[in-house]
Amino acid sequence: MQASAARMDQNATFFAGRSAPVTGGVRIGSIAQMARGASWRLEHLHSLDYPILLWITRGQGRMILQGLRSGIGTHNAVFVPAGTLLALDLGKQGFGLAAHLSARGPDGRDLGLPEEPQHLRIRDVQAQAEISGILDVMQREQTAQRPYADEAMRAHSMLLSVWLRRQMMEHADEGPRIPAAHRLVQAYCAMVARDYATPKLMGDYATELGVTPTHLTRSCREASGLTAADILTQRSLYAARDMIETTNRPLQDIGQSLNFSSPAYFSRFVQHHTGQSPSMLRRSAQREGTPARTVQPAALRSQES
Repeated sequence: MQASAARMDQNATFFAGRSAPVTGGVRIGSIAQMARGASWRLEHLHSLDYPILLWITRGQGRMILQGLRSGIGTHNAVFVPAGTLLALDLGKQGFGLAAHLSARGPDGRDLGLPEEPQHLRIRDVQAQAEISGILDVMQREQTAQRPYADEAMRAHSMLLSVWLRRQMMEHADEGPRIPAAHRLVQAYCAMVARDYATPKLMGDYATELGVTPTHLTRSCREASGLTAADILTQRSLYAARDMIETTNRPLQDIGQSLNFSSPAYFSRFVQHHTGQSPSMLRRSAQREGTPARTVQPAALRSQES
């Protein structure tokens, strides 16, 4: 229950303070906007409650997608389903667009988006022009806010889904077979994205996966460059820092929602990994003008029911 509330908090805060409107449950923006001026929002492992499609148009960098590390560059398309761990570093010169989607359109119809994460390197010039064109039209529709904008965005979202699935078919034979160790890491990351706000420790995840903690850690390090404990820590830290900096929720409540055993332990955890206490992080965010949302206890009870 608390895990659900924490995820809802993070999902809601993404749209807080945005200049561009959300139209038809869809929003188009730059990848840089996802960071909101703080690189950790992209570079630390996190997950969202809705799918996103990233289209890289300049630069190159690194990415961890559901526990698998890879290089990323110009004309790469990345589809990130809801509940998928992602960390992205495009460097200072990198640029791209992010389509924040919904698995279903405003009318409840399924958009047909894939269930698994995708990383596609698009070499065909026509395919590159197609996705750039779709995203450009969606941006203009979002900005203009003309009549029937929701219907237009729904239609363009469907076109984006069709484009993605066509490219998956085109590239079906290109990807190497995923080894068993990497499949294990993907399964672990899916569990972390779902259960990071529960009392489960890394060893508990290993037990559920039927492997030893040592084997899980070795597999994670090979696939992502991070240990299994690092992956769990980054996801928990992201949720904690996001709620600290973007809400006025009491700090001890944030720690409780993430199942820390005491306020002191929560404070030490944040201090150790950020160099600042939770209260210092909140004051810094307030000085920098990060809008804080009011979280009412009744609303929290509703989220956790």
